[in-house]
Amino acid sequence: MRRGVFLSALALLTLFVLPAGVLAEERYALIVSGVSGGDKFADTQKALVASLQSALEKRMGFATERITVLTEKGTTVANRDSVTKTLAQLKSRLTAEDTLLVVLIGHGTFDGTAAKFNLVGPDMDASEWKAALDGNTARLVFVNTTSSSFPFVSVLSGKNRIVISATDSAAQKYATVFPQYFVQALEEGEKADNDKNGRLSVWEAFSYASQAVKQDFDQKGTLVTERAIMDDDGDGKGKEATATGADGVLARTTFLDPSAAAASGNAALAGLDKRRIEIEAEIEQLKARKGQMPAGQYEEEFERLAIELAKVSAQIRSTK
Repeated sequence: MRRGVFLSALALLTLFVLPAGVLAEERYALIVSGVSGGDKFADTQKALVASLQSALEKRMGFATERITVLTEKGTTVANRDSVTKTLAQLKSRLTAEDTLLVVLIGHGTFDGTAAKFNLVGPDMDASEWKAALDGNTARLVFVNTTSSSFPFVSVLSGKNRIVISATDSAAQKYATVFPQYFVQALEEGEKADNDKNGRLSVWEAFSYASQAVKQDFDQKGTLVTERAIMDDDGDGKGKEATATGADGVLARTTFLDPSAAAASGNAALAGLDKRRIEIEAEIEQLKARKGQMPAGQYEEEFERLAIELAKVSAQIRSTK
């Protein structure tokens, strides 16, 4: 009993030790629209990129100057050089408090050994994307919306990374519909907000898009040829949105839109909101470990976290 009281008191004490620079958290995005392969695909990609950029700016609150768009044609061509230079520049700016969203739109291929994303000029395979991203300290949300994207999950998987592929097989070589619905999730945030907390998590966007893909194939009356998967626990395996497994903890507590607390400029409120998200992540991690914990330990840990979460939530309400 005393131990429980001590832990609760200690947890409460941490509420008043706000992390430095809580308002310095920034969200960056890199949208890469590769080789289209024809006018029809080019028009589709152009529309998707425009919708995604608009959704990030207007719905998700990304600063315009923190969104980089590389396309098949124009002044910022999507080639190997521009991709690597952009990621190198971002690496020098990003901090551990930031989030980097990378979205690939276009076509992917698999030659039996390596999966590639088609760029203007030489393509980049998954290992080259990994090399360009390594050393980045920010939380990474990497979304490959193309065909044959499955191998990217195992190659790019790592700590503090959420990796999404539109397919669960490298052999899936047909054009995907996943990007259409992933962008739609960002455009219609409220519809994708499953827990109705007023924010859109990466998991909710992934889950919404996955379900919409299935409905798309059902309506056409055709066999489902693409199933998106996501890995966020670093094991490189990934899972579908409806499957059981450890993945999803990080994605459920990584948001694409800013918190009202951070937007308010109130450092104390932003710090409390950040702690609330951290506790929610701890609860999700605890749930994932429930089956491996001794009897009674799960309940004790869950109660401790629930009490702390309630106290933080109360402080947030009183600080607004």
